[in-house]
Amino acid sequence: MSERFFEHRVLSDEAGTRLDKLLAAHDFMPSRSAAARLIDDGFVRVDGEVVNKKHMPAEGALITVEMPLRDHGDLEAEHIPLDIRFEDQHMIVLSKQADLVVHPAHGHWTGTLVHALLAHSQELGTMQGDDRPGIVHRLDKDTTGLMMVAKTDRTQTELSEAIKIRSIDRRYLTLVHGYIAPDTGLIDAPLARDPRDRLRMAVVDHPRSKQAVTTFRVLERFMAGVKDDGFTLIECKLYTGRTHQIRVHMAYIDHPVVGDQLYGARKAKADMGLERQFLHSYRLKLDHPITGEEIAILDPLPEDLATRLESLEEFSMGRTSAGDEVFAELAAAD
Repeated sequence: MSERFFEHRVLSDEAGTRLDKLLAAHDFMPSRSAAARLIDDGFVRVDGEVVNKKHMPAEGALITVEMPLRDHGDLEAEHIPLDIRFEDQHMIVLSKQADLVVHPAHGHWTGTLVHALLAHSQELGTMQGDDRPGIVHRLDKDTTGLMMVAKTDRTQTELSEAIKIRSIDRRYLTLVHGYIAPDTGLIDAPLARDPRDRLRMAVVDHPRSKQAVTTFRVLERFMAGVKDDGFTLIECKLYTGRTHQIRVHMAYIDHPVVGDQLYGARKAKADMGLERQFLHSYRLKLDHPITGEEIAILDPLPEDLATRLESLEEFSMGRTSAGDEVFAELAAAD
């Protein structure tokens, strides 16, 4: 997808204006929300630096913007298979497959989950903008598992608020490199875009960083082999939902996710041939935002990840009590 590239020198009457508002006043920007998303995604720089949407540039500052030619809001339904686990008139819970981008973004203007949702339902929440109908939260392109989708604006608002106040229990299974000795752990490390690479996130001590908290429980440990330093299977629980949070946090403590092509070691043999991260959203528990009923759904590992885990069976050092609990639940749900 080709792009347009814009440059703008801040005028005296624009100085001190929020960056998203300033950009929205120009004809090349379709809306303030579109400007905010471009800023958040690192496509806007002020004097060469990535900043946040609240930044107020000074007179004479040079703003550069990379922007796709295609109109984000011009979406067409596409018949892509969906694995629906729960649906009523208010919301959907589905299991997202690997290699599926959640919503249109740079380099992915077709073939997304959003396009599939448009083919599945005539009603989707609009609170996240024209290019994100129904979207409440995201999973990375190659992360699999459970996701919520809102079919009404009220549901979308309620689910988003529930995530903010941490009343939704979201848990992930991930296999990481190395031996994690403690049975439990907490990682509280702020995240922001890597100043050297806008495609990556990093633990950064900076005013624009956002709090990110991940807890984990060890489920099973595996002895080191000839081509690896061992593995640990863990359950991660999110208390915040930052971009790439689990992947960055695990790399930060020197236990990168197996198969992670962005934050991992990218050694094919040590990654057991996986070319995507071993990360799966396996558990979702919440009170329905409209009816109040409890929704609790488990999603066993997809075949490619389950096969890799089975191949490590002879190297297992035994499951923890948490591992016995989780695998018993998954066996009952399968």
